Amino acid sequence: MTSLDKPTEDAQQDSRAVTEAALFEAFGGVRGMVETVVPGLLFVTIYTINKDLHSAAIAALAVSLLLVVVRLVKRDTMKHAFSGVFGVAFGVVFAMMTGNAKDFYLPGMLYTLGLALAYIITTLAGVPLLGLILGPVFKENLSWRTRNPGRKKAYAKASWAWGLILLAKCAILFPLYWWADTTQLGWVLVALKIPPFLLAVWLTWVFLAKAPAPIDVFAEMEAEERAAEERKAAAASGE
Repeated sequence: MTSLDKPTEDAQQDSRAVTEAALFEAFGGVRGMVETVVPGLLFVTIYTINKDLHSAAIAALAVSLLLVVVRLVKRDTMKHAFSGVFGVAFGVVFAMMTGNAKDFYLPGMLYTLGLALAYIITTLAGVPLLGLILGPVFKENLSWRTRNPGRKKAYAKASWAWGLILLAKCAILFPLYWWADTTQLGWVLVALKIPPFLLAVWLTWVFLAKAPAPIDVFAEMEAEERAAEERKAAAASGE
């Protein structure tokens, strides 16, 4: 290894570390995955045992609220817990209104389909959704659109991956919604919660780890402010 290679390797390692941290923050990490799986798992377990929609729905909603309370007590980030509560609440309301236990899963399935289409459509439009999600996390905002084409390409690849993976998941779940019973649909849905998500996150990490480093627009603004203050100070001292 030459002396010229060393900085390049260090920069790549720093970029990968930043990417891992950003993905962990954006998608909630292990805890976020647990909070996503537990309510649905509890619902299908209780319904499999007693076939009672009301008790299964109430238990799923209760555990979602409990997860929010735990985060409030620990003063943790609330966005993943709140999104879980809203998702479960929509499912509970929909299932109670129709009296069909399978409808507990329908709002989440429709959300997954909508999200898949959003990833694909925004990428085709030249503004990949993943860039909009992760840009603020990386402190680059939208600078990747015009100033960092390598990152824009990586965001496009990652958004395609998310969109196609979610579409494949929908291609499995929607036929089951029509043809399978509630317990079969529920267990398949629980089984498909984590693996597709991990695959999409891994592919995102692969694409972004190989992309150019993000442009820290916040650091640039701070540098410009310091430079402006220095110019003012220099002008004042010269008077």
